[in-house]
Amino acid sequence: MKSLLTLLLLVLSVGLAQAQLDRISVAGNRFVNEAGQEVIFRGYSCADPDNLKRRGYWNKSYFEEMKRWGSNLVRLPIHPTAWKRRGEEAYLKLLDEGIKWAADLGMYVILDWHSIGNLHTEKFQAPMYNTTKKETYEFWKVMGEKYGKNTTVAFYELFNEPTTFNNQLGTLTWKEWKPMNEEMIDIIRANGGEGIPLVAGFNWAYNLMPVKQDPIDAEGIGYVAHPYPQKRNKPWEPKWTFDWGFVKDKYPLILTEIGFSGEDDPGAHIPVISDESYGDAITAYSDDRHISYVVWCFDKSWAPRLFEDDQFTPSRQGRYFKKKLTSYK
Repeated sequence: MKSLLTLLLLVLSVGLAQAQLDRISVAGNRFVNEAGQEVIFRGYSCADPDNLKRRGYWNKSYFEEMKRWGSNLVRLPIHPTAWKRRGEEAYLKLLDEGIKWAADLGMYVILDWHSIGNLHTEKFQAPMYNTTKKETYEFWKVMGEKYGKNTTVAFYELFNEPTTFNNQLGTLTWKEWKPMNEEMIDIIRANGGEGIPLVAGFNWAYNLMPVKQDPIDAEGIGYVAHPYPQKRNKPWEPKWTFDWGFVKDKYPLILTEIGFSGEDDPGAHIPVISDESYGDAITAYSDDRHISYVVWCFDKSWAPRLFEDDQFTPSRQGRYFKKKLTSYK
């Protein structure tokens, strides 16, 4: 009897350790769960897991705090240089931990290849974003093989922010960018990836206008925008609709970076300087259209930051978004 009870407890503990979330998929212009019910994601982007590990923040309590702030989605930004420096095996251990912590707390995950620049010319905005097409394709091959069946990993954000930086990084057309994304999608799926690929447009993942005439040739994907406040002048809403919001008429759309900081806040920089009026506008716009969104950044240093110290004291935007995200419960 004792051995039977021990076995039962072991089975239960294993079951709890491997608790599985519903697979998220695409139905028309919506993200849906296995019952076909729409799921709207609202969450936070953390700093690079490698960076968090080196600073002593990579632990379950960090994820628990995001959950307390109302998150149902965590974005993990993986910088190419951090991926190379730590090495594939060691970095995958970090991702294993983060994905398990998220699953334990009922939060989904975006894996984000966090580069900024021109993948066509292989020129990038800063050394931390340096990569190559070969490395990028290999990264997604590994992610498909490693996490393709893991239902917690709902999304693959193929490339964080495409930009030519006013042609300082060379030129890039949609006809060149589109097949690169389709290649990444094919690689992910050929290697077992069952999550949803996310495709960003130009102007640092802001402009999706080419999608209107020439959408990505793949089913079951979503599109990405990063509509920071200084990308356009007020009134924002008509310009948002023209530049990227129209996509939601046909396809799922997720804003994988939003956020603001006051002009005098630490790390304030173009294009994020604004105030709570931006928070009101972008959340109302998203809520009205059932658009998912992710706030940057759940950190005390990476701006616009969401908290100020090791006690997770909310910053100005942290106070705003913590109140907003917890209000959805």
